Amino acid sequence: MEHVIRPVRADEWREAREIRLAALQDPAAPLAFLDTYEAAVERPDAYWQERTAGAAEDSDGAHQFVAEAPDGSWDGTVTVLVERAGEDTRFGTAPEVDQTHVVGVYVRPGARGAGLADALFRAAVEWSWSLAGPVRRVRLYVHERNGRAESFYRKAGFVPTGDSLPLEGDASGAREVEYEVRRPAGV
Repeated sequence: MEHVIRPVRADEWREAREIRLAALQDPAAPLAFLDTYEAAVERPDAYWQERTAGAAEDSDGAHQFVAEAPDGSWDGTVTVLVERAGEDTRFGTAPEVDQTHVVGVYVRPGARGAGLADALFRAAVEWSWSLAGPVRRVRLYVHERNGRAESFYRKAGFVPTGDSLPLEGDASGAREVEYEVRRPAGV
């Protein structure tokens, strides 16, 4: 793999915006993201600057990793949100243990199958285990009809917890299913 997996820098908001907009145009976007291209493209530069700074390499509340190609372009991304025990979270109830939450997983179609998703997930999980606390689990949610993502998450070691949430704004009753990987002993 020729890509470098690294944290995003705060000044890279234009690149972060571009890959997010590309992700939101992917055919799987309606199942994978709780956002739309139409809403995201209208957001001002200040939104993207703040979003990127909040997940940059020196942030302790979130971390966005990118797969950077030799030409400097980004072919994939994943973001990890820190959720501390007892604090409110965006999804679900307040955690009983310190945990992280993986969101915004995307690899460009032309780069799929090259191990980028695996490398991004390794970086996200390793960063999670490096946090003070310590973080006891890494979690994510997957739409119940997103079989491709579910297969990848299982291959990456994530298992369903048995918890799920109704999909926000969906009258069909669709659910987001929670998956996790627990911190191994001795790590």
